[in-house]
Order: sequence, then C-alpha cells, then structure tokens
Amino acid sequence: MDLDFSEDEIRRYSRHILLAEVGGTGQARLKAARVLVVGAGGLGSPLMLYLAAAGVGTIGVVDDDRVELSNLQRQIAHTTARIGTPKVESAAMAAAAINPGVRIEPHALRLNADNALSLIERYDLVCDGTDNFATRFLVADACVLARRTLVSAAVLRFEGQLSVFKPHVAGPCYRCLYGEAPPEGAVPTCSEAGVLGAVTGVMGTLQATEVLKEILGVGETLAGRLLIWDALASRFRTVRLRPDPQCALCGAEATIRDLSARRDVAAPAPDRRPGQACAV
Repeated sequence: MDLDFSEDEIRRYSRHILLAEVGGTGQARLKAARVLVVGAGGLGSPLMLYLAAAGVGTIGVVDDDRVELSNLQRQIAHTTARIGTPKVESAAMAAAAINPGVRIEPHALRLNADNALSLIERYDLVCDGTDNFATRFLVADACVLARRTLVSAAVLRFEGQLSVFKPHVAGPCYRCLYGEAPPEGAVPTCSEAGVLGAVTGVMGTLQATEVLKEILGVGETLAGRLLIWDALASRFRTVRLRPDPQCALCGAEATIRDLSARRDVAAPAPDRRPGQACAV
C-alpha cells in the first residue's frame, strides 16, 4: 500500500492517522478506494461530504435531477445559488470545496438495465440513497451480479433504515429482505408523507461511517443486520437478517442472471419483513 502522503495530506488526515484502527495504512486504503454514490439528495449529500472529507480517493455520483428550492430543507450539498444546476455538478462543487485532493466523477444520468452494471463495475463499493424502488432494486441486482458491496440507507418521515449487503462474501442480499417492490402507491414517497431534514443527515452520516468501515476492514459489519432508527422515540434497534435460500437473485437456484430481463412484480412484502422506506 502506497503511504506517500504530502505534508498537507498528513495534516488534513492527522486525526485519522492517530487512530490505531486507521493509521497511515488505513488512510492509504481510503485514498485508493473508489466509491459510487447513487443519488445526490438527502442521503447522498452528507454521505458525499463525509467521504470527501475522509479522503476517499475517487467518488462517483449518479443523479439526473437539478437542484430545486424544495431540496434545500435536507440536501445540504446544494445551495440557493445553485438552484437549477444539475445535482451532480452541485454535489461535486461542494465535495471539492471540502477536499480538492479527491477525485469526483459526476454521472448526470438515470440508471437503467443498459448502463447500471457497466457503471457499478468501475467502483469498489456502492451506496444507494435513491428515492424510488425501481432504482433501488436495479442497484441491488447489479451489485450482486458485479460482486460489489452495497451500503443501502432509506428514510421516511421520522424513521431511517440502514444495512450492508455483500452476499458475494457472506449474508443476505437486498432481495432476501424485501423480495419484490411493493405495489405502486403502497408506500408513500417523502414528497407525499414528508421527512424531517435532519433525519436524512443522520442516516447519510451513518451510511458514510459504514462505507469507511468496509474500506478499512474495521469494526463489526452491518451485513446480515438492519439498523432502524426512530427519531421521535430516540431509539435504535437492530433486526437480524438471514439469506433466503429461495432468493431469485442470490439463492442456489437464482433466476436473475442479468439485468436485461429484470422485472419487479408489484407484490406486498411478507409481514415478517420491516416496512420498506425510500430516501429523498
């Protein structure tokens, strides 16, 4: 691992380097890492900023939207002056302002079955902070097919959820938990039900923490566990997750072999599964 840091980098990352679990070797791992952030909104904003501040060497960001006034209550990477700017450009400017030493790769596009796999394969780890189930399942499927770790967070109203999925190493995939997308209209969006802005900040920061842990190889992974935060009750709880042997994506007789035939049949999740939530 290349430990060649400039004097400015040593000063910038000094509080990391002091940690025995990080040190110079760990900081070099962060510098060499390539992370893809899908969604530059309420979760993607704090996530990107903390990854950039931590010195993650290359950060890709995918989003095809432009900054709107209604975003600014929670999407802290964007500003009033940048209303109308593509979100990937606005987020890249915010991250570069914090740390010009990291490389930001903006992808102003909507992920689909034609481009998701080739894009995800270019990165070591993927973060999902999207606002619709079609994209969530697409990203989850592509990560399993590409053998990439997925750090997934979601929020709605006053609640957040977070987990890590890496069935290529151990544990369940996203479809082991949720199976199929819920029926259209069964789960309200944040634009319909609302969301407390700070909740997205907490969950995006927790998401960034899990990404850094995965890159550094420290601590206990959230793979196989779902973290649920109820902000109103100030309560965290963890639900144990297990692989589904009948999973269409990662089971022994998986039927999802590529993205071209991917179809999400609208079906309610079984009662044993935590409620699904989307980010915004």
